[in-house]
Amino acid sequence: MVGRRKFSKAFKSQVVEEFLAGEATQAQLSRRYGISDHLIIQWRKRYAEGKLEEIAGPLAKDERIKELERMIGRLTMENELLKKGVRFALLRENERSSMISGPTSNRSSGGVE
Repeated sequence: MVGRRKFSKAFKSQVVEEFLAGEATQAQLSRRYGISDHLIIQWRKRYAEGKLEEIAGPLAKDERIKELERMIGRLTMENELLKKGVRFALLRENERSSMISGPTSNRSSGGVE
């Protein structure tokens, strides 16, 4: 009979942080790491209570802060890129729907049908 697997607090925190950061869904994480959905739910509750935090020195906290700042920067850049894409798409749509001049205007062909 196989015994229970044991996961480190660091691993549990990593899985929960991936979920909270939106990097993967709960089902994706469950498949990727071979763990049950219910286990991830339990880890999320314990993480929210602060029970998955490992006691870390100031250097580890500084590294974590730097990592989070990099993530914020990356997400901010992605957000700005998506906003520009939406503005560009709307601009292109407005150009195509012009009644006066535009490739899709419904002008008469000049003859009677």
